[in-house]
Amino acid sequence: MHTTSTLPRAIDAAPPAGRGRLVVDAPTRMFHWLFALSFVGAFVTADGERWRAMHVTLGYLFAGLFVLRLLYGLLGPRQVRLSLLRHRVSGIRAWLRSLAQRPLLQVDWRHGENLLIALAVVAMMLAVVPLALSGFAVYQEWTGDWLEEVHEFFGNAFLAVVLAHVVALAGSSLLHRRNRMLPMITGRIDGRGPDPVRRERRWLAALLLVASIGFVGWQWAEAPNGLVPSSARHAISTTMSAAFS
Repeated sequence: MHTTSTLPRAIDAAPPAGRGRLVVDAPTRMFHWLFALSFVGAFVTADGERWRAMHVTLGYLFAGLFVLRLLYGLLGPRQVRLSLLRHRVSGIRAWLRSLAQRPLLQVDWRHGENLLIALAVVAMMLAVVPLALSGFAVYQEWTGDWLEEVHEFFGNAFLAVVLAHVVALAGSSLLHRRNRMLPMITGRIDGRGPDPVRRERRWLAALLLVASIGFVGWQWAEAPNGLVPSSARHAISTTMSAAFS
């Protein structure tokens, strides 16, 4: 009798077919894309004085998002803890030893792919600190031209790690015929079973988005000439007028 009475409840609690399992919550996904966009925007506006205000604003946003992610990784739910990333990376020594102890066909290459992706994430996190600090020092004009070269070096290094991370994800997706970038878009992976992440926390993702947009808007209002050069604003206005005329 007990088994029969609990069966309908178990069926009702099961996730809909084809929906997949929730593995990445909404705040983590929102951070991922805002972090990526702020870096790309800062990188493409790095040269010259015309886009300096935009570059600095996006640089501040980039650093602020990183701090928030650290706090979320320390205080947030278990699935987003930085300790999980540390645990993944800690297996690199054992995996490297397996390369020498086993034939190549018996090596767990899937685990190696996961380690490579995790190492790229760690490398990006480590590069953020000197990148942001050197950028702040350059903006404050604390030192000479040599620090600008340091800032540029870490910016290029961060970009290289990002590209390596994307290539590793794309290669793994093609090799296993499974889109490994999809969890950062939908938050889900294929398969049935319980969700490792129990709550989406969409309200927190929305708050992060609003705060980021609000910060950029505030910086725009405070900048004497705005964040976009007048020549660029004129070009954008002309293009939009031509498109809708």
